[in-house]
Amino acid sequence: MIARARRMGARRWSSIALAALVVVAACNGADETAGDPPLFPADYAASYVEVRNCRGSGDHDLHNIQILADPAALGPYQSRVNPFPVGAILLKEEFDFGDLTCAGPIKQWTVMQRLAAGSSPDTLDWSWQRVDVDRKVVEVDTPRCISCHTGCGAPPDGYEGTCAMP
Repeated sequence: MIARARRMGARRWSSIALAALVVVAACNGADETAGDPPLFPADYAASYVEVRNCRGSGDHDLHNIQILADPAALGPYQSRVNPFPVGAILLKEEFDFGDLTCAGPIKQWTVMQRLAAGSSPDTLDWSWQRVDVDRKVVEVDTPRCISCHTGCGAPPDGYEGTCAMP
């Protein structure tokens, strides 16, 4: 009887230990693959060009913003004639509202990456991310961004879902 109780207790502890290992393994795996990577490189400043200077934006959590374009997005953003190619990136640096020159620390980024025409009509054929100062993606395809940019289709008020003239 005592031996049987010990075997049952050992099985119970083995089950508990196995469950704990599964949880730990799952958590470790989640940490390694948690979230999407940002759509823009950490060294973006070396190749992205400012296409819209520092200005206030009540639509972006009362931040001052400036817009940069990667080499693929630069021509279409500036000329408003050719479509944005697939993969083109527009990056919005967001600064404290009191930072009128956008010279202080960045508070967050919002990034748009062009998708193939017709591939994602619900997101205006853009992939959207909000990225915190630690380069952690905190939101993807944010409905708030998409709903605001829906009205930014044609010049002079916008171009292909971008909301302002350069």
